[in-house]
Amino acid sequence: MTTSQAHKLSVTEKVGYALGDLAANLVFQTLVTFIAFYYTDVYGISAGAAALIIFWAGIVGGAIFTPVMGVIADRTRTRWGKFRPWILWTAIPFGVIVMATFITPDFSPSGKVLYAGITYFLLVLVYSANNLPYSALSGVLTGDMAERNSLSSYRFVAVMVAQFIIQVLALPLVLILGDGDKAIGFERTMFFLACAGIVMFIITFLTTRERIIPKPEQESSVLDDLRDLSKNRPWIVMVILTTLVFVTLALKGGSYVYYFSEYMDENALALFLENTGFNGLIDNLNSILASMNLAEFQWPEDPATSAFSFFNATSIICQIIGIFFSKSLADRFGKRNVFGIGLFVSTCFLLVYVFFPPDAVKLVFLAQVAHGLSYGVTVPLLWAMIADVADYSEWKNNRRATAIVFSAMIFGLKVGLSIGGALVATLLSAYNYNAELAQQAPATVTGIKLMVSVFASIPFLIGCASLYFYEIDKKMEIQLEQDLLARRTN
Repeated sequence: MTTSQAHKLSVTEKVGYALGDLAANLVFQTLVTFIAFYYTDVYGISAGAAALIIFWAGIVGGAIFTPVMGVIADRTRTRWGKFRPWILWTAIPFGVIVMATFITPDFSPSGKVLYAGITYFLLVLVYSANNLPYSALSGVLTGDMAERNSLSSYRFVAVMVAQFIIQVLALPLVLILGDGDKAIGFERTMFFLACAGIVMFIITFLTTRERIIPKPEQESSVLDDLRDLSKNRPWIVMVILTTLVFVTLALKGGSYVYYFSEYMDENALALFLENTGFNGLIDNLNSILASMNLAEFQWPEDPATSAFSFFNATSIICQIIGIFFSKSLADRFGKRNVFGIGLFVSTCFLLVYVFFPPDAVKLVFLAQVAHGLSYGVTVPLLWAMIADVADYSEWKNNRRATAIVFSAMIFGLKVGLSIGGALVATLLSAYNYNAELAQQAPATVTGIKLMVSVFASIPFLIGCASLYFYEIDKKMEIQLEQDLLARRTN
């Protein structure tokens, strides 16, 4: 390494880097939360066809392409570095494909399926080409473990902002911008989000700098890299763990909209919104806007949509609070221990949803508060742990291949997103969900409840168990940092 010491990062660089994840998550959170709903209830594709599109396009376009992108990024040579150029090069294509994915051309049923499959495939393909180099960039900005934890905290506050925009404001914006027409609303909403994302990707490129640079004489073949990874147990664990985490995130994230619209009692939701002051908040906001001679804020009137947005807002705020505790806990106890405990506690509060009746609105929100706080602690650590695995690989093999190591994260993310998203549509189909029915059958409603509780908890629990085999604890984190710093100095 040409780097002689670990580097501190300025606030500007941390914020600039975080904006890249804000941009990517405007799309990612939309896929997690709404893609199954968009295909079935807006574009009019059957649940079975949607499941096939989400799964196969995600696996081929994202998961299989990810390791290939890792090999390409590790061997990229430009005056800007290895990874930063890819963020710039993919910014505009990313935005254009996002817009194309969320328009609804009036094709035949088979034509709709074909169009959705092609655009979704291209979207996950360009997402990999953008997000893998972006993620790998965090591993070469600094070698300081504490700075890496801090960088992850900045990054995932940005993720929570994106999550708030999508999970809280997106559906109201869709209804407002489309004047009740969800197809037009999605098209206009995603147009604005895509344009904002392009600008943020460019800012990330301009404000960051790669510091950990491999020696010019370092040479390794693809087979060498793969051989190193096959012997890297922490890397294997992270592939498994990441996949499981994103299966749950996609499954529960995509199921909540159905949980509120089909399972929760509408009268109980309306009463809760009134008693908590939510309706009063919207009324006061409109009074202020009216006093300023501005148009009123058109919030959706149905209780299910309002409660769904309020529910997501509660979760996001709690996750942000949890993120603020993440760095100090990780610095003291190590990332692995904090991540494992936080994931297990959050799973317990996810599993309890199976016991809640349709009118237990307060308990649903309280459980989500506890789930959000405990899961928020884990959010920055997953990515920071992958950066530690890149250090572990360099420490063990005396050569650095950052992008191929980070391909574990994006590979797991894509596989998990594909499986979880497909499971939403598959389970809906298995429980005979029909978007055209005013009221679903009792068995369908029960299935939706199981989707957000039991089915969503299983991957998290397996992920907790997998951490037993992850050997980078607090003691090894310190050893890796000190040994690599000594090597780079020499």
